[in-house]
Amino acid sequence: MSRFEKSILEGKTALITGAGGILGPRHAKALASVGANLILLDISEKNLQAVEKNIRDEFSSINIDTYIADISKLDQIKNISENIVKENRKVDILINNAALNPQMLDSEGISGMVESYDMDQWNAEINVGLTGTFICSRVFGEMMAQNNSGVIINISSDLAIRAPDQRVYSPTESYEDIQSFKPIGYSVIKTALIGMTKYLAEYWGYKGVRVNALLPGGIYSGQANFIFENVKKRTLLGRWAKIDEYEDAIVFLASDASAYMTGQSIVMDGGRSV
Repeated sequence: MSRFEKSILEGKTALITGAGGILGPRHAKALASVGANLILLDISEKNLQAVEKNIRDEFSSINIDTYIADISKLDQIKNISENIVKENRKVDILINNAALNPQMLDSEGISGMVESYDMDQWNAEINVGLTGTFICSRVFGEMMAQNNSGVIINISSDLAIRAPDQRVYSPTESYEDIQSFKPIGYSVIKTALIGMTKYLAEYWGYKGVRVNALLPGGIYSGQANFIFENVKKRTLLGRWAKIDEYEDAIVFLASDASAYMTGQSIVMDGGRSV
């Protein structure tokens, strides 16, 4: 639950992509807790319905709209934008959260190797994480620019400012017995989002549209014990992030608490990148 004033975003509408994933529901909960109405996008109808129900059960006074959408398809996002306008509404806050983080197995059973990277999967990652983010920024950013106000938050990663230490994925912390490498596509896309953040901040700054990025660290979600321990000892705070620890950062970036901040990246990784 956010520590900010409960009405700091009252009357605002936030659109969140990848709302049915791991962090998407937490972003939605954080913004709902401070009065924002929600538009939730995800490609999974099942996940979207579950998130909508959970948010409605806890925050009955806010408006929630949901759309099943492939954000890499410009026509789908344009249709959503047109529906929003027809309802005399607008998007005040866009959180570009959707991403793919695949596990790819080759014939030898080792996942994520550069030498055997599946090109169809690479293209799918780029389509969602980079092209999809651009499409949503293009469509809803234009709406914000026309209204001379708005906030775009790109969810990047600490892997945008450092390479993954692949040794954490080894029980012996050795490259020789890694069975699952952190895929290169994820790092490339998250790094590119910082560039997109800076570009759009400059492009729409004179229109009152602010664009910033959040770079979260790892969240524990059932990883193998050796991975859990290897990451802990590489983090200055000696632990993984808790699932709710990014909520206040989202509210900060979405609200006037960060009114003089644009084109910037907030790194929240427990000090691991240091």
